[in-house]
Amino acid sequence: QVQLVESGGGLVQAGDSLRLSCAASGRALSYYAMGWFRQAPGKEREFVTAIIWSGTNAYYADSVKGRFTISRDNAKNTVYLQMNSLKPADTAVYYCALDTTPGLILRRIDAYDYWGQGTQVTVSS
Repeated sequence: QVQLVESGGGLVQAGDSLRLSCAASGRALSYYAMGWFRQAPGKEREFVTAIIWSGTNAYYADSVKGRFTISRDNAKNTVYLQMNSLKPADTAVYYCALDTTPGLILRRIDAYDYWGQGTQVTVSS
């Protein structure tokens, strides 16, 4: 059974930084793409970023490009999301997700098979 556990969320001020972690158990992440999504109150879950299994390619939503960085440490079975220059619009619950099927479009929610429980990020103005 795969489990993904996010951590690192919190309350910060605009302009601050946070680093989220997503630790996996039950399956080695080495072979799979990973993604981060977020869901703000009253809104649909949206794509934030994704990284392929090797870490050599990553994809970002336009709203976070240049501010957020995804990375992975396959030896630690962990994926990270470094968030800089945070804005109130970044306030949401952030979810990590695991894609076990190669070739799917990583921006799509339905590309992912396993999800974490989410971690709250709140950015005050």
